Amino acid sequence: MVPVTLPAEITSPRLRLPLITAADAAAMRAGHRDPTWHPTYPRPDDVDAASMARDGATWGPRHIVCDGQKVGTIGPLGPPEDGEVEVGYGLVEAARGRGLATEALRALLAETDAAGVRVRAGVRPDNAASLRMLAGCGFTELRGSDGEGALVLGRPLPGER
Repeated sequence: MVPVTLPAEITSPRLRLPLITAADAAAMRAGHRDPTWHPTYPRPDDVDAASMARDGATWGPRHIVCDGQKVGTIGPLGPPEDGEVEVGYGLVEAARGRGLATEALRALLAETDAAGVRVRAGVRPDNAASLRMLAGCGFTELRGSDGEGALVLGRPLPGER
């Protein structure tokens, strides 16, 4: 069976979601600055996400690019296992409150749905904005919590609802 892949770049009306390359990840870890990065990008969580980047691996972290500027990360935390992936995401503070994370997640979900892969996400119980966003994107299955106290929410594939 041929492994399912995602596009190297996912787009939405306002955003581009290109894969983080190994070179990008090295620059992020080394503290280098790029003119396409928001002044507060990458956040520590973005650097952590970038550590999972592997050239050619489409089930990995992506930059969130708005108006030509990298403002956050989103992506699966690895390839699908048993037909499911976990997704992580985050934005620099200046980019929050504009619906960018929701738009990025919906664009990613369109691709995972097309690939027939379910998605789950972990979120701190006190992160009301993220909980609202996940609910609005169809994450309806509460699966308990992980070892760090985050709630684990699942999203069924269209047709499984």
